[in-house]
Amino acid sequence: MANQQRTSTRDAAPTQARRVTAAVVDALIALLCGLTAGTAAGVKVVDGVVELRPQSPAVWGAAAGAAIGLSFLNHVLLTFATRTSLGKLIAGLRVVRASDGGRPGFFRLIGRWLFGFYWMVVFVPIHLATDSDVEQQDAVGLRIVRQ
Repeated sequence: MANQQRTSTRDAAPTQARRVTAAVVDALIALLCGLTAGTAAGVKVVDGVVELRPQSPAVWGAAAGAAIGLSFLNHVLLTFATRTSLGKLIAGLRVVRASDGGRPGFFRLIGRWLFGFYWMVVFVPIHLATDSDVEQQDAVGLRIVRQ
């Protein structure tokens, strides 16, 4: 029993619902920011008439750039400064090092952010297609805990 580590309720693993809520909120924030930037880039005023030109490459470039940029700002820079992204803050979660519960490092946060894109592209479609019960994974030596 002396070797048994006790996990406090503060550092306990969050429920899957909290993790999914945080991911959805973070994704919606990035997507809405991207759509707003794309819309702003595609607006053209011709003879006092406002037109939206969605076929313009500038629209899609601005949308993708803003969404990816805000995602990086939220998941890497904000998390580096506060240990939490906006979605995790709303869900009551934070990111810590798996080894000791300490503050996550900048390069590990970048790796975790990139792993999130991999997870979204590879595992989410597989999960939806097979109706499996695959749970979101922690990556690069970081984990999500309750605040």
